[in-house]
Amino acid sequence: MIGSGKSSAARVLDDWYVACTSAQLDACGDKPFATQIYGVPFIVFRTPEGVGALLDRCPHRNVPLSEGRIDGSWIRCAYHGWAFDRVGECREIPTLCAEPGGKARTVQHFATREQDGVVWVYATPDVEPVRDPYVFRFAREPGFHSGSAETFEVEGTIHAVGENSLDVPHTAFLHAGLFRKASAKSGGNPIEVVVRRWHDRAEAEYIGEPRPSGIVGRLLAPQGGVVTHFDRFVLPSITEVEYRLGEASQICTVSAMTPLTDTRTRLTAMISFRLPIPAALVKLVLGPLARAIFRQDARVLEQQASAIARFGGESFASTDVDALGPQILRLLRNAERGDRRELESAHEHRFTMRV
Repeated sequence: MIGSGKSSAARVLDDWYVACTSAQLDACGDKPFATQIYGVPFIVFRTPEGVGALLDRCPHRNVPLSEGRIDGSWIRCAYHGWAFDRVGECREIPTLCAEPGGKARTVQHFATREQDGVVWVYATPDVEPVRDPYVFRFAREPGFHSGSAETFEVEGTIHAVGENSLDVPHTAFLHAGLFRKASAKSGGNPIEVVVRRWHDRAEAEYIGEPRPSGIVGRLLAPQGGVVTHFDRFVLPSITEVEYRLGEASQICTVSAMTPLTDTRTRLTAMISFRLPIPAALVKLVLGPLARAIFRQDARVLEQQASAIARFGGESFASTDVDALGPQILRLLRNAERGDRRELESAHEHRFTMRV
């Protein structure tokens, strides 16, 4: 179908997204960190009182505040020196003898929360958040080792990037050797898959899955065996990939996706694990491996986005093994409409696939 005009882009504004890592913010020195959510530019800056986030526009003459500098507890515009606090109140106009405050002189501000090495920003300005930001799974659990959060940018909607992160069938082809290997048409091991969807999340549980081939599988289960595997999507933009073998071996990769625009996404990823292998050795292997897998995913997502643009919209054909893609899109569409009514029980669907 050509020129369908369809898009999986969905704008969920009443929730939290990662603006940057704490390390990225600290590296800015006395300059703010400039970024955007759904194309809306804003700045993040640290003061002695905490982290603030403001729309990237001085109300005086619309010069970007990202060109200014942090001055104590304020961000100061580079054009006329107007200074604003963390909630956007104008605190000083250097050449004005009267009081600087006033509604027209206020900058819209975004609620912020710094935790687990990242800075979260609530996407709707000038409101009190209705929920708390996500807590990275296992990052605070005793016995787990967690790497520093890393960021990557890719082409694609939250739906496309989230589905890619949680899609099992492509791993044997796109990531062959690193994670699983391609099997013949009738080959592979049949396993049961249970897909569950609640009002705010969806998960796929893979039952009876043998240890994945490739480097990741050998780290998790050097002697082989059957693993416990969950893939999850949590509103508004979190993916979790969790593998377990008993109580001693566990790896969980979390990606927090930030919609820079409707069709470009930043991932902030963190890997947490506990394994019967020295943590330093695991980090030496997992870091480069995760980056190699990401580069392959980024390339195919760019190809997908380019084809969608070229044909004037999306035209997808799905099967049962596209386990979480349709669930992600349904959750996003509901949340975009403001519908997060709790379900009495999870919607559940079972099928068999080969891996």
